[in-house]
Amino acid sequence: MSRYDGTMVRWTGMTLALLAIVPSFHRSLDQDPGPILDHASATYQTIRTLSAEFTQVITNPLLGAPDTTRGKLYQMRPSRFAMRFTHPRGDRIVADGRHLWLYTPSTTPGQVIRTPIQTTGTTGPNFIGQFVEHPRERYQARYLRADSTAGELVDVVALVPRANDLPYSEAVVWIDRTDGLVRRIEIEETSGQRRTLVLDKLTVNRGVPGREFTFSPPAGLRVVDQ
Repeated sequence: MSRYDGTMVRWTGMTLALLAIVPSFHRSLDQDPGPILDHASATYQTIRTLSAEFTQVITNPLLGAPDTTRGKLYQMRPSRFAMRFTHPRGDRIVADGRHLWLYTPSTTPGQVIRTPIQTTGTTGPNFIGQFVEHPRERYQARYLRADSTAGELVDVVALVPRANDLPYSEAVVWIDRTDGLVRRIEIEETSGQRRTLVLDKLTVNRGVPGREFTFSPPAGLRVVDQ
């Protein structure tokens, strides 16, 4: 066998191996997103607590370069949620079941914004759940593509809200094919901003320290109610 023939045999073998993998990754663009969202919804119903590392990128075309933040995210159903930032260190977002606290000393030192948590509707601190709880009723969905993130195969689905009172016009979610967890969210906000949240090292149903869902304003901090 010549060197050329041997090379062709090796390439043919590699090609056949790759083709054997492709069917597990590929899905048609006319794929029905409904079963994918049903899988994510069913998974979310089993989750009592969730924690993950996050990277958030906010792009505002009026402000220039994207703003990247990082930290740890926590959620406890139905209405407790927290983001503890490591960059910028000290910033926090906390939903304690009654109020949503926005504390960002990196940009607005000396104050915290407090907002009552809505008990009805589709908005609120249930950040991940709002995209996978009753998604067929809440959104018009279309399948975009198959992809991968952190080594996991995902399906990417675009969601356009049926309600017109939400602060975003579209959300794109990356849903893990195996466990149904949401791994990434991109949001087109009505303000013109694009917000991308990437979740890593997700842990479910292993408990979250209660202190993550409490916020006590330090002495001298001005509380701004909205």
